[in-house]
Amino acid sequence: MASDDIALLADALSKTHVGDGELSFKGLGLKLDDAQSVEQLVRDIEQFQGLRALRLEGNTVGVEAARAIAKALEDKDQLQRCYWSDMFTGRLRSEIPTALRSLGSALMTAGARLTELDLSDNAFGPDGVKGVEQLLKSPSCHSLKELRLNNCGVGIGGGKILAEALIDCHRKSLAHGSPLRLRVFIAGRNRLENEGASALAKAFQLMGSLEEVHMPQNGINHAGVMALASAMRHNPDLRVLNLNDNTFTKRGTIAMAQALRHLRNVQVINFGDCLVRSEGAIALAAVLREGLPVLKEINLSFGEITEAAALVVAQAVRDKPDMEKVDLNGNCLGEQGCDALREAMEKGDMLGSLSDDEGEPEDEDDDPDDHENEEEEDDDDASDNEDNEDGEILKENGSTKKDDSPEKPQSSAEIMSFLSCPSAEKLLQLGETRTNVQQQVRASDPHTAAEILLKVSSLYSEEPETKTAVLETIDAVLKKLLSGSDLSSYCFLSTLLVMMGLLKGEGKVKKVPLVPGQLLCLEHAVQQEYFPQHVASLLHTFTSRNSEALESCSSASERLSSTLEKKCH
Repeated sequence: MASDDIALLADALSKTHVGDGELSFKGLGLKLDDAQSVEQLVRDIEQFQGLRALRLEGNTVGVEAARAIAKALEDKDQLQRCYWSDMFTGRLRSEIPTALRSLGSALMTAGARLTELDLSDNAFGPDGVKGVEQLLKSPSCHSLKELRLNNCGVGIGGGKILAEALIDCHRKSLAHGSPLRLRVFIAGRNRLENEGASALAKAFQLMGSLEEVHMPQNGINHAGVMALASAMRHNPDLRVLNLNDNTFTKRGTIAMAQALRHLRNVQVINFGDCLVRSEGAIALAAVLREGLPVLKEINLSFGEITEAAALVVAQAVRDKPDMEKVDLNGNCLGEQGCDALREAMEKGDMLGSLSDDEGEPEDEDDDPDDHENEEEEDDDDASDNEDNEDGEILKENGSTKKDDSPEKPQSSAEIMSFLSCPSAEKLLQLGETRTNVQQQVRASDPHTAAEILLKVSSLYSEEPETKTAVLETIDAVLKKLLSGSDLSSYCFLSTLLVMMGLLKGEGKVKKVPLVPGQLLCLEHAVQQEYFPQHVASLLHTFTSRNSEALESCSSASERLSSTLEKKCH
């Protein structure tokens, strides 16, 4: 090593920070290629008594240099925190796993018990994960609290290796009586996609100790989001959930909403740029209303959310005592929508900027994201998820019977015959058993429920006997559908709105030609005790902003609007 280089290194090392058991070489820009280049650094490590934290980030470490550093760490049994991000700039990817194995082996030899490990901004790919695999499985990581692997190019394969290592670590640590309790997991920009995310979800669910999860920009769509949602439910201390810039769509958002219902400590939610869309936003609004008591921030920016859905979110958050920031920028509100949203958010400083609003959405076909295979994929898993959810909903309401297990109807054949080809005559022939139509609806199948409601309500007429029969049936159906959680009610109502043409939905949902009777049945229902005011408010928000969709039923629409106005105020 040239004398000038040695002088530069000595000068850089003179800026080393020492304090609180921490030895820091952070950001010195050192190019450490071989043992000679790290002599002073190694000496500092060897002479440091009670080393608890070592910062090497912002330098570039070669294989031989890593081996020399590792040798110095072999007796540092008190080392707990390793900040080793951005440590391999300019190195061949094939070098990095070898360097990481050397450093990991040293920690295991020393018997160190790590609490923090930061390997972010090292583009090591799946092979780099293999380089720390044995370390993560070892007793040195049984005590790990924070794991940071942001921007490492981990990929699907690396995600699976990482998940298995964490699962193995948990199993071994549990056998020793002190299970792994990871609190912070950061792995953004890693191309984990669905398979990697789903593998990690299994580890998350097993640990059940997470407080912060940051996984933005990972190419995860609804299948991976659903797996993560299921895992989050088992982490009751979760405070921060950042999945920014993945692709939720309706199915993923509803799954995540179901999970959030069970979490009481969440303070920050970042679902920005996740294609939450309007139906998903409505589902999240339901959870915001009935749960998340200490939430401080929610980011739903750039999610293709329309004005009415954004207003439902605003109404749900404005009374939350700890709420500090709501980000709805970059959605499809339009100028009037932005003004309405600002007005709805009474705490003006809570609402973030709306400067990047996309304007009112154009009336166009479904987006290319809504591929048919997405509609079919994971149908069984999705229905299982929803069925389980609905069972829990009723249990919370004080019953142990599962809400949506259809009862055996007394006159099933007649009811099915009526629903297959509904007519006022058939409804009257059902007599008192017509209210058993409600046995055919389930909160977990909002599409069928909305379809049945619209079929029955289309039979409405002012003829007294028919009117009574229709309204009694409608009351029975809606009373059941609106008796569960806010989430199940809102999911049903959003589906109904899509079928009525008041809300753009995902996939190929057939809109129903509206007739006045359907609106008059809703007008009747809104006045009943079983119809909550906040549900009426949601309905009013959409009908008042989509009046053109109701033009064919202007008189009935006016009656419904007037009744909703009274109910909401």
